[in-house]
Amino acid sequence: MSTKKPRYTITLDEELLKKIDDFRFNNRYPNRTQATLELIRLGMEALEKQKNHTED
Repeated sequence: MSTKKPRYTITLDEELLKKIDDFRFNNRYPNRTQATLELIRLGMEALEKQKNHTED
């Protein structure tokens, strides 16, 4: 399936890739892309919470 969403490539070391794969399998994501997107989303939410907390 083709998508019109933007794409980019990243290079990971084996240790980080294993952590992503472990997250994927432990949380039953069907592929690395969805697991990675969820990790990015979680990280962005954590940064936003941290930013909001320091502004208080």
